[in-house]
Amino acid sequence: MALQLWETLKEAIVAYTGLAPATFFTVVALLLAVYYVVSGLFGSPPDHRQHQNRHLEEEQMPPLRPPVQLGEITEEELKAYDGSDLEKPLLMAIKGQIYDVSQSRMFYGPGGPYALFAGKDASRALAKMSFEEKDLTGDISGLGPFELEALQDWEYKFSEKYVKVGTVKKTVPITEAESTGEPSESAPRDVDAAKPTEDDRSETAAVKSDETPSNVGADKE
Repeated sequence: MALQLWETLKEAIVAYTGLAPATFFTVVALLLAVYYVVSGLFGSPPDHRQHQNRHLEEEQMPPLRPPVQLGEITEEELKAYDGSDLEKPLLMAIKGQIYDVSQSRMFYGPGGPYALFAGKDASRALAKMSFEEKDLTGDISGLGPFELEALQDWEYKFSEKYVKVGTVKKTVPITEAESTGEPSESAPRDVDAAKPTEDDRSETAAVKSDETPSNVGADKE
């Protein structure tokens, strides 16, 4: 069967090209070689330009500095590390833990796809994969089990890839009593004010002792 197909193919080559089968296959091989050479020549300059562009971008970026431990800072202080100042590291927080993400500036730096997460604790946004302003917060209350699991995956990836450099300082809410400076317990003072003093008890006893003889004398009469 295969031999019959080969004989048929040779006859077709001779009939349509006028070339011997060996000559025909030699010409095909030469054409393929020329095609690869030409495509290589025309394809290399764009690749070379892309390599040059990446090299220029790397040269423009400042060299990465060793992560600096910041300790405990407020959310307001964390905003200063959003990548707008090249002299400062690029930071981002998850569940109150601050990580140095300077090595991924192309993602979290200005112009990157996740730039709005930089300089913030974006735990809620990461859990919900949301880019809304209201979700750019560290408040994770009310999240569902799948969202909390997604946040846990983010935290694991960050802890494996980046260096933790600090924590976000938690703000303690001020109660109304503390803000006004007034004591919150006034009931005990009212009770003390209602209790009779020793002077009041002695005066009451003296009045009773004065009234008793006169009442007794009036009965005898």
